[in-house]
Amino acid sequence: MALNVCFPSLLVLLVAGLAPGIRSSFGAQDPGPQPLELKEVFKLFQIQFNRSYSNPAEYAHRLDIFVHNLAKAQRLQEDDLGTAEFGVTPFSDLTEEEFGQLYGNWRGAKKGLRVAKQVSFEKQLMPQSCDWRKAHIITPVKNQGNCKCCWAIAAAGNIEALWNIKFKNSVEVSVQELLDCGRCGDGCTGGYIWDAFITALNYSGLASERDYPFQGHANTHRCRAPNYRKVAWIYDYIMLPRNEQTIAKYVATQGPITVIINSKLLQHYKKGIIKGTPSTCDPWFADHYVLLVGFGTSKEEKGTEKVLSHSNRPPRHSIPYWILKNSWGANWGEEGYFRLHRGSNTCGITKYPITACVDNPVKKQAFSCPP
Repeated sequence: MALNVCFPSLLVLLVAGLAPGIRSSFGAQDPGPQPLELKEVFKLFQIQFNRSYSNPAEYAHRLDIFVHNLAKAQRLQEDDLGTAEFGVTPFSDLTEEEFGQLYGNWRGAKKGLRVAKQVSFEKQLMPQSCDWRKAHIITPVKNQGNCKCCWAIAAAGNIEALWNIKFKNSVEVSVQELLDCGRCGDGCTGGYIWDAFITALNYSGLASERDYPFQGHANTHRCRAPNYRKVAWIYDYIMLPRNEQTIAKYVATQGPITVIINSKLLQHYKKGIIKGTPSTCDPWFADHYVLLVGFGTSKEEKGTEKVLSHSNRPPRHSIPYWILKNSWGANWGEEGYFRLHRGSNTCGITKYPITACVDNPVKKQAFSCPP
């Protein structure tokens, strides 16, 4: 586990005069030596996230990227229309291209792909808020590491949550089985969410995480699915209508679903509600699968008034949001989760809202999501 080092917030850095030093490094004039404060912040970053570099040239290169990313986080902080806080994260020493190569799912970004299966369900009254974490049916946040398996982790989380809700039986299924036994080749180079569900169907369910543990790489020629007892299975998978109100009703009455989003803003995300614009978070480019576990409406959080006043934005009394479970470990974001603005298709959240079906009743039973 990383050390719990408390970083100065970006606004504190501004007050300390660090931000002008950051900005000057991108100006026409020679900024001279890097500010001592910035090197100290970089040192804290290295300690917290266990970063070391092979030689002084690599250190200088990563420090330069770190400076650039802090400046970018500052711009995002000023431009974001929600209450999100951007700053130092585990990915602050990576370029945008490196971040995309390591954590982007190129298969998820394919345009024009359609899933034929659609869903219809009885109209339900939508609650003001829903958080399935409070029902203790969500399994712990996983860390995909250097394996591009967000698709498999999101699918596994979907099956686990639905199984736990409908059958009141706590299970944690094998992500490794999805990687080793799927149709898409090397599961650590990316995949489609429906490939995970098809794998679960083809093998009549999934083994437990305990029996078939995650290894961080795919063994595509060593599928061991037949060797283990299945602890959860599915009957089908469906795609919901691309409508946020319909998605919210389904989540509130049936359980968490998988969605794919543009992950660009997540590189610098620390906490709060992201409301990216199409220019900062293109909704048509989706490259990262996550689990949607609930929604709510937030009043402005402490400290937001200062951020709003600095950026000349009008105050907002409430912000509707989605709650999403990521796969980058519990030390990222809001204990492994993040929030996106609800109602504006932020970062393309409505592109492929897909869920497994763990039972096949004639009439769907409605469940009560904790507010």
